[in-house]
Amino acid sequence: MLGLLRRKGRRRLGKTKRDQKRRDKKGRILRNGESQRKDGRYAFVYTDCYGKQKFLYSWKLEPKDSLPTGCRPCLALREKEKNIQRDLHDGIVPYGGNLTVLDLVQKYIGQKKGVRHNTQANYDFVINIIKKEEFGTRRIDKIKLSDAKAWFIKLQADGRGYSSIHSVRGIVRPAFQMAVEDDLLRKNPFEFQLCTVVVNDSVTRQAITKEQEELFLEFIRNDAHYSKYYNGMFILFKTGLRISEFCGLTVKDIDLQERKINVNHQLQRTRGMQYVIEDTKTSSGTRMLPMTDEVYECFEQIVKNRKKVRVEPIIDGYSRFLFLDKKDMPEVALHWEKHFQWALGKYNRTHEEQMPKITPHVCRHTYCSNMAKAGMNPKALQYLMGHSDIGVTLNVYTHLGLIDAKEEMNRIAKLA
Repeated sequence: MLGLLRRKGRRRLGKTKRDQKRRDKKGRILRNGESQRKDGRYAFVYTDCYGKQKFLYSWKLEPKDSLPTGCRPCLALREKEKNIQRDLHDGIVPYGGNLTVLDLVQKYIGQKKGVRHNTQANYDFVINIIKKEEFGTRRIDKIKLSDAKAWFIKLQADGRGYSSIHSVRGIVRPAFQMAVEDDLLRKNPFEFQLCTVVVNDSVTRQAITKEQEELFLEFIRNDAHYSKYYNGMFILFKTGLRISEFCGLTVKDIDLQERKINVNHQLQRTRGMQYVIEDTKTSSGTRMLPMTDEVYECFEQIVKNRKKVRVEPIIDGYSRFLFLDKKDMPEVALHWEKHFQWALGKYNRTHEEQMPKITPHVCRHTYCSNMAKAGMNPKALQYLMGHSDIGVTLNVYTHLGLIDAKEEMNRIAKLA
């Protein structure tokens, strides 16, 4: 009888212990996985999407709880639980996979193989900016829309130009989109128009007028020193060639008999002074350009008077480049930018009416504008310019001014 009573007592005691709920120091019932440490901090244990045990901590159990003195503001434990459970349910990796902004961008760039050296230089430029920023050390899941905007505003306040910030965004935005597609984030915080956040202070490269073009070329033709660059500058103004395409031209690319220019590659020089031949900027950049009589005469002079060297430089199988520097290596974009800069400097020192900035790209833009003003068919102009998107070509037409519009209206009126 005594043994029976003892067994019943043990059963009642076990049942009482099982019925007891774990509680915090305030007497509140704790849920499965929740606990409170001796120092008062709450903890929650869970299993992540990789099957690993993880912990959440907070000084508050519920949002309405007050923080202990001296503790930093934080989300309540049950708020954190809710976020984690939602992420696990939706297959989102918690905490953005613990990647920082710099980690994510480097991961994104690391997947870009076989890029042009100019593209790689831009990647390096952006990485160096992010490395210098505290923003780059932040965890990607902590970046909100307002944080992304505030960072761009800070970059401009620190003296970064609009074009530099545009380059940064051009890499950071797709990197964060990759994180969204990899289930590291729910939303991309960089999905906004840059011009709504920072001021576009970039200087638009403007075409010069026909009169300015004629005055400048006449000056170059008659100058004792700069006349040696006349043929090249004339060609840039009258063909719309990209400067890298122009520098890559070899004797073989100039068909004087058929009067055409074969454009199928471009010449670049890296920061490490390495010369490389690359495909044209776009597939549309590969083209045959016809020569006008004046352009033909310039090329004829260039080929005839081409610098004779003991050993022809060979770059990726290409040789006999039209223009060689003092070291008998092919001239690149930087050479011609300097030719224009120095020649323009002398022009403005010797003329009362100043000439605006002229670069090889201004020559290209001027050619495109002149052809548009002359009424050339946009598709034909797209081909000559090597634009892959006709929208780029049509954009030139939209920048024609009031005088151009009046001239076009008068021309049409005469035809009516």
